[in-house]
Amino acid sequence: MKLREMKLRVRELSEAERSTIDAWRGTQKGAVRQRDRATIIAWSAAGWWVSDIARIVGVSPGVVRKWITRCNAEGLDGLQDQRRSGRPPTYTAEQIGEVIAVSLLTPDSLGLPFGSWTLDRLEAYLNEERDLPIKRSRINEILLAEGLRWRTDETWFGERVDPKFAEKRGPSSRSTRPHLQPV
Repeated sequence: MKLREMKLRVRELSEAERSTIDAWRGTQKGAVRQRDRATIIAWSAAGWWVSDIARIVGVSPGVVRKWITRCNAEGLDGLQDQRRSGRPPTYTAEQIGEVIAVSLLTPDSLGLPFGSWTLDRLEAYLNEERDLPIKRSRINEILLAEGLRWRTDETWFGERVDPKFAEKRGPSSRSTRPHLQPV
């Protein structure tokens, strides 16, 4: 039999903590991570060794030690995911709101010489007039995330911008077959 070092165990849990841990362990619809962390804490409270818990849960012993240590230090709040570091958002909520607001306006209401937005026109307007340096691809991401879908020759909501478009456009080229008129 191997000699084991001092056993890392979770601190004594209160009745409320035990019932919460049991609820997290028993859920089938809950987050898998939360269920695994609750299982780690429950088995540690029952006296299991770190290596045995790791083998059963399917994680490394270091992961088991991490969750036991965090639970000991912070309680059940320590079992939640913490905010992760990473690149901060490039655009503020106000700037994203401005992109959406401008895209919902008609360009001619802003005194522009065209009746509908394209991503290139929207990018140029935001960069030059609103002093918002944003790329076309990012504008598209923002609008799609907001549920606005771009459609050719139509606005973001699918209605024609200019009902007299065909009249203003002029005749089609000779290579295009004319539309048949219903009788």
